[in-house]
Amino acid sequence: MIDVHFVILGAAIGAVGTWWYLRDTLRGVTRPNRVTWALWTALPLLAFAVEVQAGVGLRALMTFVSGFGPLLVFVASFRNPHATWRIERIDWACGALSLAGLVVWLSAHQATVGLVAFIGADALAALPTLRKSWLAPETETAAAYATAALNGAITMLTVSRWTTAVVSFPLYIVVIASLEALLVGARLGPRRLARRRARPVV
Repeated sequence: MIDVHFVILGAAIGAVGTWWYLRDTLRGVTRPNRVTWALWTALPLLAFAVEVQAGVGLRALMTFVSGFGPLLVFVASFRNPHATWRIERIDWACGALSLAGLVVWLSAHQATVGLVAFIGADALAALPTLRKSWLAPETETAAAYATAALNGAITMLTVSRWTTAVVSFPLYIVVIASLEALLVGARLGPRRLARRRARPVV
């Protein structure tokens, strides 16, 4: 375990990643999916409010950064008309399911059920961007996700007593952000398509 104040370092690292994503969005290099980023704003900021009321303390900073950064990205996507990804029916469907998960989370009377619903809602919100990262990784910024994963990992390292309530969200962030970074950085989708095209016809 490391000192809890390392959470501040993790948040700073996450903020750097957000800055990269913002810069690329304003330039039109990165094209965020607004369905994902709107939900990635709402869910963590609501969770942050719950954590503050529950007395989570400094570790709630990671949750705040996880919501405030996407808010900036969402707003920035309106500054450049070319800095947005086309939204299809599957994106709206994922968004609707994510909102349903949000309702379950807010109305759940059991902490475990609420936590599962919250993480499920966030994961459903991520699906449009995961799909986009597979199909068009050049429209994303890998560094932003890598720093988010590092932020979550540092937060987990500050936990002295691991419980489901304390580590579930940071662990989820590490997994989903690492997957995004891998999809974007390694360009797995285009590489697989290229291998298919190069396969000899028998």
